[in-house]
Amino acid sequence: MPIRDAATVILVRDAATWPSVLMGQRGASAVFMPDKYVFPGGAVDAGDAEVALPAPLGAICRGRLATRSGGAAPEALAVAAIRELWEETGLRLGRAAEWTAPEGWQGFAEGGLAPDCSALRFFFRAVTPPGRPRRFDARFFLADAAALADDPDDFSRAEDELTHLHWVPLADVRALNLPFITRIVLGELQAHLPRLDPPAGVPFVTNDRIDDRVIWL
Repeated sequence: MPIRDAATVILVRDAATWPSVLMGQRGASAVFMPDKYVFPGGAVDAGDAEVALPAPLGAICRGRLATRSGGAAPEALAVAAIRELWEETGLRLGRAAEWTAPEGWQGFAEGGLAPDCSALRFFFRAVTPPGRPRRFDARFFLADAAALADDPDDFSRAEDELTHLHWVPLADVRALNLPFITRIVLGELQAHLPRLDPPAGVPFVTNDRIDDRVIWL
């Protein structure tokens, strides 16, 4: 079974006071992780590599994304993260810039916005274990909700892939029906907060053998 590159956004609100994360629930009939609460994210599309960014990725994050990179370029992963966040929540990480919005990005570009990766921090990486109906090589990006160009409570433009979109206090999030890997990511997040800068190292759960090795990027 092919392993697809994917990108996920861990959007954090009020990191220094009462931190919460944005999550939504996958449908009961979903092939991958039904009923689970997840961060917004999904597979990299072929067109993501063609989308221009008004500013480059940070050097630290780009270097780590390029390590054992697989198929997707660092910029394509960042674009995929921004696109999936937009599609699944209606929220935009963008800045004012002149650009020609490609197909599928017209709604994002309203108000003169272009996708902006400056708030993204490469935070975690994990490959779906063997035996699952779909497998992804997922890069998790950390981002401050303050960087959003939209009202963080307005999900009216979200597509219907995720339901029950809401900000979950970090103190309460483990009560939700979460994937195992999400629990690991949340543990790393709790140890990192209130900082939202790039971590000292990015854990990479390879899941390429039974003992589930962790490599630090």
